[in-house]
Amino acid sequence: MKGTMTEYMNRENYVVSAIAAEGNIRAFAATTRGIVEEARARHDTSPVVTAALGRLMTGAAMMGVQMKEAAGKLTLTIKGDGPVQSLTVVADAEGDVKGYAAEPQAIAHSTNGKLNVKGVVGKGSLTVVKDIGLKEPYVGTCELVSGEIAEDLTYYYAVSEQTPTVMALGVLMNKDNTVRQAGGFMIQLMPGASDELAAELENIVLALPPITSMLDENEKPEEILEDILSHFGYEELEKKPVRFRCDCSRDKIALALAGLNKYDLLDLMVSQKEVEVKCDYCGNTYLFGREELKGLYKKFHRAGKDERKEENKTEENGEQ
Repeated sequence: MKGTMTEYMNRENYVVSAIAAEGNIRAFAATTRGIVEEARARHDTSPVVTAALGRLMTGAAMMGVQMKEAAGKLTLTIKGDGPVQSLTVVADAEGDVKGYAAEPQAIAHSTNGKLNVKGVVGKGSLTVVKDIGLKEPYVGTCELVSGEIAEDLTYYYAVSEQTPTVMALGVLMNKDNTVRQAGGFMIQLMPGASDELAAELENIVLALPPITSMLDENEKPEEILEDILSHFGYEELEKKPVRFRCDCSRDKIALALAGLNKYDLLDLMVSQKEVEVKCDYCGNTYLFGREELKGLYKKFHRAGKDERKEENKTEENGEQ
């Protein structure tokens, strides 16, 4: 089932999950053009950074919806020695995704006419943090094996979660540097899957065209998974919308300011009439006037100082 380009561009962003081979294969596929384009517009990223960040956002979206805890959050951070320096993406079980690049305007020489994601990322590490509300979050780190994002996430699953995984992620740009297509798929073998099943699945995946070609042919995530898994008894489980959404707020930014060293906060109060704080993830800005800063200082620093005085007095009285 094919649709026109306009119809495809207007479809919501979503992730489809499925199983196949009597539960021995778990699969996800996503279309994410909208959230990647919003990230590009918010951060004014160069085409190659848009491609790198978009791939990581797509991977995070598929990984995030797998979390069973409703309040669970997943953070993917790539740090490399390439021009972009780092990429950070946060996704959750509800399909909310946000992300940013340390150097949004970074560039790298193209290779064979393609955006050089590997070149802009460079060598470095991938860190995955899963926060499911426990006392300590799960943290897994591995080296980057290629800088191409999909291969790096595949390697993470192999070394940190011992789950055989194949992932394809792609972002295709228009000539005006807006996002034409974005999406990908992730296929995983469950414990107990046979070597024969793994080999057969590998052959099918290797024969596929590039994911950007499939997306540009207007294939929906359901169709991509059907192309790969129809031979194994494909069963669609869920279709979950995803969106670019940041949970920053004025109150959260105020708490961050209050968490500054009291001398730094005092310096801001004295030296500036107004402080502007910009959220890294979404680009929203928040302004705080001098009186607001004074209020934060009184509430979180001076009050704490007074409380310590009272505690000292109590201790002194006890000793007497």
